[in-house]
Amino acid sequence: MDNLTHTLTAVALSHAGLHRKTRFATLTLIAAANLPDIDLVSRFWGSITYLKYHRGFTHSMLGVSLLALLLAWTIYFLGRKAKPKPGPPLSLRWLLILAWIGTASHLLMDFTNSYGVRPFLPFSARWYAWDIMFIFDPLLLLFLCLGLGLPMLLRLVSEEVGASKSHPAWGAVFSLCALLFLWGLRDVAHRRVLALLEAHTYFEQDPLRMGAFPSPLNPFAWTGVVDTGATYAVLPANALEGDVDPRSALQFRKPEASPALEAALKTRTGRIFMDFARFPWAQAEENDEGFDVQIRDLRFYTRFDSRAFLAEIEMDKALRARSESFSFGVPSHAAPGR
Repeated sequence: MDNLTHTLTAVALSHAGLHRKTRFATLTLIAAANLPDIDLVSRFWGSITYLKYHRGFTHSMLGVSLLALLLAWTIYFLGRKAKPKPGPPLSLRWLLILAWIGTASHLLMDFTNSYGVRPFLPFSARWYAWDIMFIFDPLLLLFLCLGLGLPMLLRLVSEEVGASKSHPAWGAVFSLCALLFLWGLRDVAHRRVLALLEAHTYFEQDPLRMGAFPSPLNPFAWTGVVDTGATYAVLPANALEGDVDPRSALQFRKPEASPALEAALKTRTGRIFMDFARFPWAQAEENDEGFDVQIRDLRFYTRFDSRAFLAEIEMDKALRARSESFSFGVPSHAAPGR
């Protein structure tokens, strides 16, 4: 998810009651909820390096636990030097708990979208993704803003008219309940769409595996990707409709094996991209200077951005790489720095 959503979720967790457990509780939760994205520094070494390390060890269960431990000790060490103020005392135990809640919330929320996480690093590099949430979800952001902002506005009005102060906890609880409701709604819709996709043949071939990927505003509108072995089918799907129409699918034929494609997949860019891609589709075109190989991950396919999650390797006639590049573009389901 985007960092604003991570931050507002941390604030909601704090205002729901956790801020009463220790001094610097809100600060700890906000810092912890964003800390796993420290892997953003890998972007300085290029986009393909960022693809390799983003949502890596800092987004694993072991990684978020170590980050939480480091953050809690840092805040405790610095907090002891701060002047005492009214409120709960500084507690290392609660700082550790809150730091872990914050980093774990980041891991869980990133798991909900199509980019996915690798929670078992360094022991397993397998990707896991729930595929139910858009990486920047306007509905979730709206619920968080309403739940956190409305009580603040009411409190200001109450103070102006001299009424008793409103308690902000109900707004934070509303935000967290709305988050869980949206997850549940999208999960039901996701399962429904997968069942619809599985019930058809595509280009006279049975589906071998499939995925359904969300749209940003409508929790019932999805993009289906179906792998038949020889080809991919990409088509719109709606969980509220009775069926999907296989005739509306775009066909992406898988390329035949070739020396140029094999050589491209052995390059650094090719290896990293193929370790990440779930529905890779490649094209190899010969030109005067050699070959141009392009590889896309169709779970991020969009007609509006031809460079969304695109790896491109240019090779000479001897099948040596002349250039390698990778572009995140502005894809439908993920973006860099999230």
